[in-house]
Amino acid sequence: MFKIKKRADKPKRVVLYNIVEDYSEFDAPGNVTVCATTEPEDLSSHAKILSESHDVPLETMTTLLSTGGTYLYPQIGGILTRGLFACRIDPIGQGPKQTWTLDLMQFAEAEQVARSRALPMIDAAWEVFRRTLPGELQARLPQKNLGLDYRTLDRAVSKGGDIKYIDFRKDWSPHFKRLCIMPDGRLVETGGLQDFARLHGISTTQAKTLIEQGGTLDVNGEVLACQIVNGQPAVARFSAINYAKAKDLVASKGLHLMDALSEVGYNDPTMMRGLARKTLSVPSQTEWLH
Repeated sequence: MFKIKKRADKPKRVVLYNIVEDYSEFDAPGNVTVCATTEPEDLSSHAKILSESHDVPLETMTTLLSTGGTYLYPQIGGILTRGLFACRIDPIGQGPKQTWTLDLMQFAEAEQVARSRALPMIDAAWEVFRRTLPGELQARLPQKNLGLDYRTLDRAVSKGGDIKYIDFRKDWSPHFKRLCIMPDGRLVETGGLQDFARLHGISTTQAKTLIEQGGTLDVNGEVLACQIVNGQPAVARFSAINYAKAKDLVASKGLHLMDALSEVGYNDPTMMRGLARKTLSVPSQTEWLH
């Protein structure tokens, strides 16, 4: 007699966001990607992703997503070098949960607002953050479900009902695919620093420094170059031949290496081919030569 093995149920895929709107080309510090979901919140998964993305301890992030509040990044060498992470929860449960970060200058402004008007820090942080956002987004925030017309949304999204939470994000994360122009013209997507580092055969530390600070990195005779455009990294990899051409321009014309690489890239039909195809379809926020 044969035993019939019951097929194990596949684990349900966690849907972190099903609504994503890109405002990353807006002037900093209001350049954000609006990430929201109509699905019920999976608190443990949500906390884990945001903890990794924003460098906040997991236990602290779980508490913030449960009760709301702010997390002030610790001082380094006695100096505060980062701002704060905030989670705002509607006390009567009518609006979505919202998370965002303030840079150091915004945090200082929020502190001043909190003191001068005797506001809780979470309210002051929201006021300072909100006023930096694009006007179109500011106008939509008070509207139910961001003013979205649910008749035009995909059925899989709209059937979830109201938006449960909104994360205003700026980070390089596995949940956001970034494009890199390769020497042969391909546009290769990577998600997260580890994925990016593996693609180019560099360490995660090297990848993090390049993405956060911009600049160039020599990689096996080729060069990986990153420009920070509106707070977002735009990446391209240049062949050894193009790298040599760019260095010649630096020597002969006195150009900055980044400008020389851009000029070489523009004049390379192979590199431009993939970019031209992308431009004709869906423009990317991270295109190096855009």
